[in-house]
Amino acid sequence: MAQDTIKEELAQSLKGRDFLALADYSPEEVRYLIDLAIDLKKKQKAGETYHPLKGKTLGMIFEKSSTRTRVSFEVGMYQLGGHALFLSRNDLQIGRGETIWDTGQTMSRYLDGIMIRTFAHRTVIDLARAATIPVINGLTDRSHPCQALADYQTVLEHKGRLEGLKIAYIGDGNNMVHSLLMGAAKLGMHMSVATPEGYEPDEQIIQSTNETAAETGSKIHVCRDPKEAIEGADIVYTDVWASMGFEEEQKERELAFANYQVNDELIKYAKKDYLFMHCLPAHRGEEVSESVIDGNNSIIFDQAENRLHAQKAIMAAIM
Repeated sequence: MAQDTIKEELAQSLKGRDFLALADYSPEEVRYLIDLAIDLKKKQKAGETYHPLKGKTLGMIFEKSSTRTRVSFEVGMYQLGGHALFLSRNDLQIGRGETIWDTGQTMSRYLDGIMIRTFAHRTVIDLARAATIPVINGLTDRSHPCQALADYQTVLEHKGRLEGLKIAYIGDGNNMVHSLLMGAAKLGMHMSVATPEGYEPDEQIIQSTNETAAETGSKIHVCRDPKEAIEGADIVYTDVWASMGFEEEQKERELAFANYQVNDELIKYAKKDYLFMHCLPAHRGEEVSESVIDGNNSIIFDQAENRLHAQKAIMAAIM
């Protein structure tokens, strides 16, 4: 089958879909979105006008605050020819008890898509079931698929390939690692995760990731020892020890993660040409030393930029 025909079939398969988790997309669809993001980035850098969403509006529901998510989605919609509405919990009746069902049904009559950044993953699922327009998961306590898509776009741009590369994640088994795990499995990458006892990734997500990995040839490994996880890694990734909503556990987590800082000593076990990644915001001197996050191997701001392009690809594809 001709490559153009395959791309057209993939494009058709994405129209009108929700983007809630990478697990919902085939390996081919995930790679299509990454390639589309790179193409849209080239268009933007070249100053080309591309307005597939002209006259369309995205409603952005924020129950969790954000820098990168808000700015990248709002700018992305503008660059695609559309318009974005920022809606905090206090701007909507859900802050006063209206059901997510009624909210989703009503907003579907006004908008062409909804992005929501919230706490409970159940909220996103219920909103998608209620809405008759595409819903995008901008982050939940369970997953962060937009960030993971942008991350793997960034790796591809720097390494020229994804299959067979090893990514090591050091730290909390949170929403970020959940999406990275599934993304790695979908893209034929290997991933090792090191967490302290009691902070492991969700067991169901590990199981589903291993099932996907068995089909793509990925290898997934979860352990306690950061040195074991980072050995021979092409990419080293970390995140804050206390994500939003867990701030009251900060002191307790500082003790638990004391030996999990990504620093000059630990990074020696990775490949010399490793890439350092962090989804930001970072607590410099806590989960990562300043020498690493500001070092020559750090690509954290390329990641941040690619949130714009990856999310443009998602919106252009499904809206």
